[in-house]
Amino acid sequence: MRSLKYHFLSLIFIITCLNCSNETAEEEITNSLDPRSYYVEQDISYGTGSDQKFDLYLPANRNSNTKTMILVHGGGWTSGDKEDMNPIKDLLRLDFPNLAIANINYRLADANNAPYPMQIEDISTIINYLKNNKTKYNISESFGFIGTSAGGHLSLLWSYAFDNDNNTKMVCSIVGPTNLTDPAYLDNTNTELQELLDLFGIDPVTSFLEEASPLHRATASAPPSILFYGGKDPLIPTTQGTDLRDKLENLGVVNQFTLYPDAGHGWDGIELLDTWTKLKVFINNYL
Repeated sequence: MRSLKYHFLSLIFIITCLNCSNETAEEEITNSLDPRSYYVEQDISYGTGSDQKFDLYLPANRNSNTKTMILVHGGGWTSGDKEDMNPIKDLLRLDFPNLAIANINYRLADANNAPYPMQIEDISTIINYLKNNKTKYNISESFGFIGTSAGGHLSLLWSYAFDNDNNTKMVCSIVGPTNLTDPAYLDNTNTELQELLDLFGIDPVTSFLEEASPLHRATASAPPSILFYGGKDPLIPTTQGTDLRDKLENLGVVNQFTLYPDAGHGWDGIELLDTWTKLKVFINNYL
């Protein structure tokens, strides 16, 4: 299970290496919040839990129009760390040097702490922190999301159902679950998968599963969404992507869907390059 969770992110390093020829000299990191300088603040606490921390990367020459990309790691809601998203953070710094980046941790689920609403509450707290400190950091209230696996689920769910101010300008889900009421989930025979689904409760009521599902929370005001899925993913049935794509189409929401038919819970080579190429264009167009 662990190898599946982290397969995608480990392969991001391939793109990082291929982009090295485009990398400019590293900007000087300062401890000053002078907006002319590149600034990093790590392990910013936003709660009392050990996992309630995030890293913030602020570009040089930022201003009140600077937008922030929020990175949400995967790990089946029970594991993972913001460090897993560092390769994507590095790619964003290379290709989008004017973006601020928030790479976040959230409280991990266990038998006594369900993922929802706990992890959504953590994202809300981070968003409120960034809004309340926008003048201090010289950033705007506009955000984008990139989430992988469980992080894709959380990114979609927060953007569709909890962004009351419509601050999210785009959201990306890479192999993220979208519908906990999917028959492919409810009738599955995969022991590993069922252990993850049981985090949301043993025999939970349908209304609760719908409440925790991006598919059921999407409305016509949902932000532009870009989705990537593998046709042979043992954890995320293809219907998790295609059903959301179809609903977004019916709602008139801008969306882009890519299915790699022979890929699992991650991919490499040309498919991985295709993912980053499409995601870069989407970010340029909507964030």
